Amino acid sequence: MNLRNNVTRGATATALLVAATALAVPQAMATATDARMGTELSSATDGTVKPLGRLGALTNLVIERLRVSDKVAESKFGTDSPIDDPAREEQVLTQVRDKASDLGVDPEAAVAFFQDQIAASKVVQKGLFARWTAHPEEAPTTRPDLGQIREQLDRLTTDLLQELKSTEELRDKPVACTVQLALAAASGAVREELDTLHRQALRTAPDSVCRPSEASGRN
Repeated sequence: MNLRNNVTRGATATALLVAATALAVPQAMATATDARMGTELSSATDGTVKPLGRLGALTNLVIERLRVSDKVAESKFGTDSPIDDPAREEQVLTQVRDKASDLGVDPEAAVAFFQDQIAASKVVQKGLFARWTAHPEEAPTTRPDLGQIREQLDRLTTDLLQELKSTEELRDKPVACTVQLALAAASGAVREELDTLHRQALRTAPDSVCRPSEASGRN
């Protein structure tokens, strides 16, 4: 019976995920078109259109961080600064662990989430390096200040941790979280007009958003 129940739950989750994704993409495409036509889909606070669903705000921040990865790549390309920087990554994760504790977020869950953000950033950086090497005419002609970029990343770290805290109850429900994450990711990719590289990175970034039921102990 346990095996049958597990199979049933797995099938239900898969069906819900497929259904949510199928519904999310057309809806997101339609709303993105409306936004370009100047309808009232803009955020009341900053004028931008957010991804859909209860994980929309979190996904929006994830996408914003991926956009910052472009600047990181621009600052490193043609220099001795490596894409893989274990010392810097450990520093970031230590900061994440400390901030998570202060905000009441599970430090280990936060670290796992940010390990995914770092991995997604590397997807973007490596993809851009390869593109610029193959097509030098597309390479950046200016180099952003890495110190300012890191300040922006630090701000995003705090914002992301706050969203992890505010969505904790949802993220502890694997099926509901998976459906909401699919909705947010699909609509966010369309609304932000992400290219293939950034869509690939977006598939990596939220790997640890939904917590498995055995971790939450609530399902």
